[in-house]
Amino acid sequence: MRLLHTSDWHLGRSFHRENLIAAQRGFLEHLVRVVEERGVEAVLVAGDVYDRALPGLDAVELFDEVLHRLAELGVPTVFISGNHDSARRLGVASGLIDRAGIHLRTDPGGVAEPVVLEDGHGPVAVYGLPYLEPVLTRERFGLAKGGHEQVLAAAMERVREDLAGRPEGTRAVVLAHAFVAGGEVSDSERDITVGGIAAVPSAVFDGAHYVALGHLHGCQTIAPHLRYSGSPLAYSFSETTHRKSMWLVDLAADGSVEAERVYTPVPRPLAQLRGRLDELLEDEKYGKHTGSWVQATLTDPARPAKPMEQLRTRFPHTLQLLFDPEPVDGEQPESYASRVSGRTDLEVAEGFVRHVRPGTEADPAERDWLRQAFEDVRRLDQQKQELPR
Repeated sequence: MRLLHTSDWHLGRSFHRENLIAAQRGFLEHLVRVVEERGVEAVLVAGDVYDRALPGLDAVELFDEVLHRLAELGVPTVFISGNHDSARRLGVASGLIDRAGIHLRTDPGGVAEPVVLEDGHGPVAVYGLPYLEPVLTRERFGLAKGGHEQVLAAAMERVREDLAGRPEGTRAVVLAHAFVAGGEVSDSERDITVGGIAAVPSAVFDGAHYVALGHLHGCQTIAPHLRYSGSPLAYSFSETTHRKSMWLVDLAADGSVEAERVYTPVPRPLAQLRGRLDELLEDEKYGKHTGSWVQATLTDPARPAKPMEQLRTRFPHTLQLLFDPEPVDGEQPESYASRVSGRTDLEVAEGFVRHVRPGTEADPAERDWLRQAFEDVRRLDQQKQELPR
């Protein structure tokens, strides 16, 4: 059976305030073409369909469009909810939508109720494990305590029990939204650490012939049968080196797996540039990035005037500006603690003004405002300490 594994669409998400709806629509159109042209027999979407629990109307409309396209193709599609999704909202009308071949698996109580598909070699049971928030799902699995590993282990135990009662030779595919040990993170994933270690061992998924993972945004292989597709678009500059893709998975009669990466469209390349402002504006080696979304880190010892405006004359799509000044005259940079050691609160504040406005000291009126602010804070703190306990 040929499966297409994707995840982490994050419909409605922006990139440093750049609207990505058009890029997300382009990806979904690409996905539908791949389904049509590559003979895909089932689509697996491993969570984080939306970027937030209450998605905007444009994101909902886009999701509705792709559901209709997939239903028209007659290719079964299985979705699970991720940690960004509202499981209850995503799962609305799931019973009715099932009839169209679109299977929304958002209820933890249904982890052992697979979507059963057939090919020329027999049945394939597709189990959807939505994101299992430990605090909210422990009791559902009869656990008094425990984190991600414990709730996922309990869910997989139910999966294995169901699989054991099915015809011999039934192949098992599991969708899960989790951080599996060995995976590489990026800056755009929401932390799912609850009550301790977030990562779960891959052995939790023993018994499955293929595990379609979601949550981590980089495409990666934990084991031949256990993979992350990653997000179809870059959602942080930490993903500059990622090549976004989906997995085209061929599941053989014996449950063995062959997988091929299918690359997704790139709306605009990313670039992380570092150097002094005049170097970035003049050096020819940076010319290839004029059309990229740019994160620039300036190393000038003193902050230049209007740096973003100047950068955008050459790199009109500069989205993020950082500062990491080089030490002056070869001096080793001091730690923040050493720089402020022995200075009063007012002196630290005046130093901050000098830092953000190079060459300009706080004027007398500004110093008075700062002094008054510190006095007000100290007075409020003193009043709190004097309150009866």
